[in-house]
Amino acid sequence: MSRDAYRYAPYYCEENIWHLCQEDEFRRFQRKVMIISNERRSCPLWNQRACIAPGEPVFWDYHVAMLFENEGWQVYDLDTLLSTPTPMVQYLESTFAGADLPAQFRPIFRLIDADEFVSVFSSDRSHMKDGDGNWLVAPPPWRPIIRNQRSNLMDLIDMQTTSFGQTMDLAQLEAAFGY
Repeated sequence: MSRDAYRYAPYYCEENIWHLCQEDEFRRFQRKVMIISNERRSCPLWNQRACIAPGEPVFWDYHVAMLFENEGWQVYDLDTLLSTPTPMVQYLESTFAGADLPAQFRPIFRLIDADEFVSVFSSDRSHMKDGDGNWLVAPPPWRPIIRNQRSNLMDLIDMQTTSFGQTMDLAQLEAAFGY
């Protein structure tokens, strides 16, 4: 299960995970998509490839990973520096090392069944363009994932909406997965 075997484009975690959820080797497992954000859209995650210096967090406006159950819950995060997959306990401890964060930076998690995510996710990638329409980061080589001519990515990362999945804080997430 080497991360190099899967479609990957830096800064397009939602599309990476959309593709990963459809890989045959994961279909036999219970799978969930975990969207991480908060009201401020500024969440520190440690042990990310995009970190500027070792031991420093990356502040993502949102991040997306896949959970699957295989002898306990595992996390597949294509942007982590941790091994992939990573046991859920280790991932949470290593990625959210600053659990004592000020309230505005604490992560909120949206969990969506992986098959539901695959069927509803839609992004026209407009969030990756500046005001003049230039790419902030080059897009992936594959076509955008668009349904009904409407992007719903901003709805998925808005932790106030209840249209998709279930939202919880870190303590609730740990409790839900038995930690």
